[in-house]
Amino acid sequence: MMWGWGGWLGPLWMLLFWVGIVVLIVWAVRSGSSGSGTRPKSRALEILEERYARGEIDHDEFVARRDELSRG
Repeated sequence: MMWGWGGWLGPLWMLLFWVGIVVLIVWAVRSGSSGSGTRPKSRALEILEERYARGEIDHDEFVARRDELSRG
């Protein structure tokens, strides 16, 4: 039997190792999936949607401009 700190160093390092692995996995998953997997909306599309919602443009113009934006 060991009566000093030496008996706890092995399990302590093993625990710290596994906690570190879990932290790295959680960090990798969170930083890798910054969204729902879809492309972020462009600012131009947001402005177009706002103008349509305010009634500044009609549906046909909205669809035509949205299609033009999606083509790039």
